Formats: sequence, structure tokens, C-alpha cells
Amino acid sequence: MNKNISHKDRPAKRLYDLKEASLYMGRTVCALREMIWAGKLPVIRDGRRVLLDIYDLDRWIEQNKTTYTY
Repeated sequence: MNKNISHKDRPAKRLYDLKEASLYMGRTVCALREMIWAGKLPVIRDGRRVLLDIYDLDRWIEQNKTTYTY
């Protein structure tokens, strides 16, 4: 994680539940669950709750960017 991120650049909320994370990622909850089961995204478990760190979501986005050619 980048230690040089200023306080004003940090999101107001760091941990997202599956529904919130799916909206952030633009994917369905089911698709997000499949990504978790496949080991593509780490999770935080708090009892039965499954939470995702916004920095992990952003990291996945950055690592999976590609250029599209026609």
C-alpha cells in the first residue's frame, strides 16, 4: 500500500460489504463472489460478514487494465 497517500485522498470508507463492493466494481454480487472463491480478491472476515478493502479493489483494477485494439 502506498504510504504517501494524504488524508484528503483517502476514501471516507475503507471496508465495503459485497453489495457496496459490487457497485464500486460495476459487477454483480455473484460475479464478485466468484472472484473471491477463485482467489482473485482477498477478503476480511468478521464472523459471517465478508468485507473487501477498497485498496484491494483498486489494486485489482490497476493490475487488470489492458489496452484494447480493434
